[in-house]
Amino acid sequence: MSNDLQASPLSLVLSFSLVLIAIGISYREKLKLEKEIVWAVIRMVVQLIAVAYVLGYVFKLDNGWLTSLMILVIIMNASLNAANRGKGLHRPLLISFIALASTTVLTLSILVLSGNLKFIPSQMIPITGMIVGNSMKSVGLVYANLFQLFRDQEQAVLEKISLGATPYQAAHNVLQMTIKQGIQPTVDGIKTTGIVSLPGMMSGLMLAGVAPLKAILYQIMVMFMIIGATSFAMLIATYLAYRSFFTERYQLSTQLRKRKI
Repeated sequence: MSNDLQASPLSLVLSFSLVLIAIGISYREKLKLEKEIVWAVIRMVVQLIAVAYVLGYVFKLDNGWLTSLMILVIIMNASLNAANRGKGLHRPLLISFIALASTTVLTLSILVLSGNLKFIPSQMIPITGMIVGNSMKSVGLVYANLFQLFRDQEQAVLEKISLGATPYQAAHNVLQMTIKQGIQPTVDGIKTTGIVSLPGMMSGLMLAGVAPLKAILYQIMVMFMIIGATSFAMLIATYLAYRSFFTERYQLSTQLRKRKI
């Protein structure tokens, strides 16, 4: 039996019925998400078509500088998105960029030097997307956790400051909890990989006809990459962002404590 994918414009139109189910649920439950769902689908289709043409050109050209530029564009866009979750912090865009860029460079360097990847666009750009996409979610989660935990632990932090603790000492428990809560979803996802879920990369390779064992080896590499990258990104973002919650006099920022989460 042939393993070739048979996606066609007609099959995509028919599969749109699945989107109609989501729209129907939103309408029935009065969620008022119908327009947002339609707009999200249209935007997704347009973006993917545009990306397909761009990547086709980049893959064909196979230029190292252009590949590096694409990686930078991916990081910058992810940084802008993550920074939206950190509004109120001091320079959230810079923090996000440093966290994502450092994580991406470190992870890609290890993968290339270990021989798992070649510095060619067809390999570097998809893997960069995986690294940055997961790290971006983690950085956004860091910001949300910091705002929530500083609010919940406000009294404890104030008491430590009043006893002469530095911002780092006063916020140490908050930082630990922020990183732990951020890493936990990734750890839980890894625990159930292969039993509850078949990850995207492995499924895609098998749909393309790659032997399951080879697809699994690639997926193991990706899971190693994801847990390392997300952990490193969260560590950097947490330690760069927490000082925004303190004034130069080591007092908690009133403005940030009152920020709506």
